[in-house]
Amino acid sequence: MSTAMSVDEGRLQAFMGKMVDDMSAAMSGALVLIGDKLGLYKALAGHGPLTPRQLADRTGTSERYVREWLAAQAASDYVTYDAKSGHFSMSAEQAMALAQEDSPVFLAGAFDIIAAAYMDEPKVRQAFRTGGGVGWHEHSQCLFQGTERFFRTSYTAHLVQEWLPALDGAVAKLEKGARVADVGCGHGASTILMARAFPHARFFGFDYHDGSITRARKAAEASGLGNLHFEVASAKAFRGSDFDLITAFDCLHDMGDPVGAARRIREALAPDGIFMLVEPFARDRLADNLNPVGRMYYSASTMICTPASLSQEVGLALGAQAGEARLRGVLEEAGFTRIRRAAETPFNLILEARP
Repeated sequence: MSTAMSVDEGRLQAFMGKMVDDMSAAMSGALVLIGDKLGLYKALAGHGPLTPRQLADRTGTSERYVREWLAAQAASDYVTYDAKSGHFSMSAEQAMALAQEDSPVFLAGAFDIIAAAYMDEPKVRQAFRTGGGVGWHEHSQCLFQGTERFFRTSYTAHLVQEWLPALDGAVAKLEKGARVADVGCGHGASTILMARAFPHARFFGFDYHDGSITRARKAAEASGLGNLHFEVASAKAFRGSDFDLITAFDCLHDMGDPVGAARRIREALAPDGIFMLVEPFARDRLADNLNPVGRMYYSASTMICTPASLSQEVGLALGAQAGEARLRGVLEEAGFTRIRRAAETPFNLILEARP
């Protein structure tokens, strides 16, 4: 350390405390995956308070491992420990975040995304050196299921109830039997939610990743819905025209050529059609995004979104924190003339665009 630097001991200790907290969170992420995948959270939320032995018996796991896992979870405040009885339990709030998949704040799925970031770090590190990209399809499998589960929480809580009604005339079109394209649909969570809510409308989900479309088709079959179809196609080359509504959920910033994709979307809309763009929430200035949500999204953007865009043609690399002004610029360059912010959440920015 340079002798020219003066160190404030109080600030140093505060920063060390932050680092220990961050290291603890990073290390405990793997335990969230274990608790989620082995059903430990669900069993504890549904049957607690339990001892480690009781939880192990209910989940068919080893008591010694479960005992250590529970200690770590209690230290993380992810479960609650009663020192007098030796029992562990989950509060309603803890259960909503970690055990209840239909909760509007369920977050366990995000840890699969985090796992993929660690697993794929060597690929991204090499891209730092070369300036090249890492395609979405080149990531670990857990990224795809984690993305579906993480974003599905917001879509389930807001899409049908708030975002579609915020679009001028969209619900009326859907109720009458609109044609809808969901571009960059991934595993189809958003498409299926809309198809279930509006049985008279017809939905077409498009994604360039054939593995995701295979998963979406299986999910559609399991849903029993007959008003949706999934097809492998890029955002610049999907089939169809005269769509009453086209949606793009948390994917435009991942594309190498978002202007070209938006231009194709505009061409595919009916004259009075609507484009609903859902993107990660961000303010336009970096200084205004230096908060926990911005930290998460900038980190994900470094490991996933920016490399994905740089692996494609043009490689505009908007990043997950593009902000409304840059997104408007993309839409305007693509030919959209009427753009407005229709809704927002702490995690999402929803824009309505018309030709």
